[in-house]
Amino acid sequence: MLIGELATRTGATPRALRYYEAQGLLESERTGNGYRVYGPGAVTRVRNIRDLLASGFTVEDVKSFVAYLDDNLPEVFTYSPTCADGYGVGAQRVVELDARIASLIRLRGILVRRMPWLAAPADSADTVARADSADAVDTADSVDAADESAA
Repeated sequence: MLIGELATRTGATPRALRYYEAQGLLESERTGNGYRVYGPGAVTRVRNIRDLLASGFTVEDVKSFVAYLDDNLPEVFTYSPTCADGYGVGAQRVVELDARIASLIRLRGILVRRMPWLAAPADSADTVARADSADAVDTADSVDAADESAA
């Protein structure tokens, strides 16, 4: 199948497919006029690549799983000592994701401390509206007080 058909069948873009090929995750043959031709197993392979990427793995991580990409991957991986290398890749990815999550939580905390009204639940938009109204009243009172002192 040509790259366009593989893209349609997998939801990947032709650009992504060329990238996967450049990274050694996907193989194709070439026709006489240079078109890429993929075998029937490419659909499963691309779906597995996309599934692993969507799970939080990087392209470099997926390279560790190349030997397993041609079979349907299980929804949940069971532990097996023979797959320790793959588990190590997954464990490292979890550590990195945890660090990123902690950093985002810290940044959110800083922002909410500076703008506490942002922490209001989404369903209490009236809280934000009341805060805006109170600010408008405070501003009007300040203007009135300034006018009185100028007179």
